[in-house]
Amino acid sequence: MPIRQLPPHLVNQIAAGEVVERPASVLKELLENSLDAGAGRIEVDLEQGGIALCRVRDDGAGIPQHELPLALARHATSKIGSLDDLEHVTSLGFRGEALPSIASVARLAITSRTAGAATAWQLVAEGGPPAAAQPAAHPAGTTVEVRDLFFNVPARRRFLRSERTEFMHARSLAERIALGRRNVHMILRHNGRVVFDVPAAHDRPGEEARVAALVGSEFARNALYLEQAAGPLALRGWIARPSFSRAQPDLQQLFLNGRAIRDRGIAAAVRTAYRDVLYRDRWPAWVLDLALDPALVDVNAHPAKQEVRFREPRAVYDLVRRSVEAALADTRPGAGGAARPLQAPGVLDRTAASAVTRAGWQDRLALGPAPARFSVRDGAAMAAALGALHAEPRASETARPGEPTPADQPGPDLPPLGFALAQLHGLYILAQNSAGLVIVDAHAAHERVLLEQLREGMRRDGLKPQQLLVPVPVRVSPAEADRVEAMADTLSGVGVVLDRTGPDRVLLRALPAALAGVDPEVLVRDVVSTLDTAEGAGSLLGGQLDALIGNMACRAAVKANRRLGIDEMNRLLRDMEQTERSDQCNHGRPTWTVLSIAELDRLFARGR
Repeated sequence: MPIRQLPPHLVNQIAAGEVVERPASVLKELLENSLDAGAGRIEVDLEQGGIALCRVRDDGAGIPQHELPLALARHATSKIGSLDDLEHVTSLGFRGEALPSIASVARLAITSRTAGAATAWQLVAEGGPPAAAQPAAHPAGTTVEVRDLFFNVPARRRFLRSERTEFMHARSLAERIALGRRNVHMILRHNGRVVFDVPAAHDRPGEEARVAALVGSEFARNALYLEQAAGPLALRGWIARPSFSRAQPDLQQLFLNGRAIRDRGIAAAVRTAYRDVLYRDRWPAWVLDLALDPALVDVNAHPAKQEVRFREPRAVYDLVRRSVEAALADTRPGAGGAARPLQAPGVLDRTAASAVTRAGWQDRLALGPAPARFSVRDGAAMAAALGALHAEPRASETARPGEPTPADQPGPDLPPLGFALAQLHGLYILAQNSAGLVIVDAHAAHERVLLEQLREGMRRDGLKPQQLLVPVPVRVSPAEADRVEAMADTLSGVGVVLDRTGPDRVLLRALPAALAGVDPEVLVRDVVSTLDTAEGAGSLLGGQLDALIGNMACRAAVKANRRLGIDEMNRLLRDMEQTERSDQCNHGRPTWTVLSIAELDRLFARGR
């Protein structure tokens, strides 16, 4: 076959394969055109999942009569005019391929009027070149109708899915764009039924209401707001508390300068920030807006424009990770600051159980001598406190029948976790706060407290080892002994001093003060199993180091069936309120919950 020039219509149909995959692809291009036109209100009507009809009406700038034919011409656009414009592009579209590609595989009609025009004009194309524009009745703005998608390409039409499936793709796309452009009123209808109608939001409360309407009330009840900036980068949005996790990454919405994108590096940065507060194989949920100088990002990486390239990807990923980590650090009882939950009406916020100041309930603790805190600020004091925790409770520490405790005192000024009442089955601490009954998993809570204290000690000046009075010999395999010998310096940096004394023996000489009372042999075996053989004599990397101190904290935490006195329980509650991420243990499990008085009343049918 000789070389020949393809006809423009066939070129458009070939190009449509890159731009138009299904009705959702058509909807994406039309919505982006409306947003680029400055629309403040957009109405979308779909029929049969968008296969029979996809109509988008906006109140944007409109298209003048003489430019309507150019709108369906290939590589004709009003959004860029030079390479310099492409390098600083701020519009969602810029290729000039979408409308001609759609017109080549569907029946398309454009009706538009500019603000100063006397009449509107309509251009119609049915799988080929458009006819001449005709006068029409239409308010200022533009309406684009796409009917019978792939009517002239039967092979492509057969690859479309059911009406329900295609509608779900289109709905997901519309919701995503509505999330990214919260200042635009958007309405979506399917087969004449309103799917969503979200007003424009111009302030924080309005944005939060819109996020709740589009993503769901459960996300809203568990969302934390964050806002950070660093140089040309700015990040804001909402992340879900670890207790609201997903079985798959299906609620992760990312927007760059208002454009919905997907980026594996940013998704990995967020997941890293959740690494020790997320349970097993669960996925975090988030809606994040990233603002960045357009010159520092390439949006022309793919025809669908959902993948971008950053000039400085490491700076972007670091900002995202640090911002999410900072927000998650405040997931503790009674936490305040920038990270705060979106509250749905009538929903109890368990982290805001008490509205009084900290000073109010600290005065209540003055009923007796102030107990020592679990803290690494003073290694000796912490060791003594932990030693007391692992010792049998004294008679004076256990409340006698009829003896008043802080929880018995009248008044609403209780700390967020209240005061301890009792211990249940050697596992759970029962406490009373101003909202109702607080239930705390003692081991999980203590594990988190210890881990954060170990981290704090490492951040300040490393974990200083405390010499054991009697070194503890431990038998290990020869391979494990080799690993201990190769990484002795690194282990010493986290307060664990191990010496090899034989082919299959090591000697534990020192531990961090925070681990007083832990079973040395069990700890040594955990430490050895954490070391990565691939690192050889190299340093223990950040992830491994975190896993190591996590195992150390788990082993040192109070165990099940360990009887605690009232003072010890209250001491742990107070430390939880001052410990970052204490809503979850190191493995992502929740550490506490609250049953409100209203919930307890319902259980016992009070008031009925």
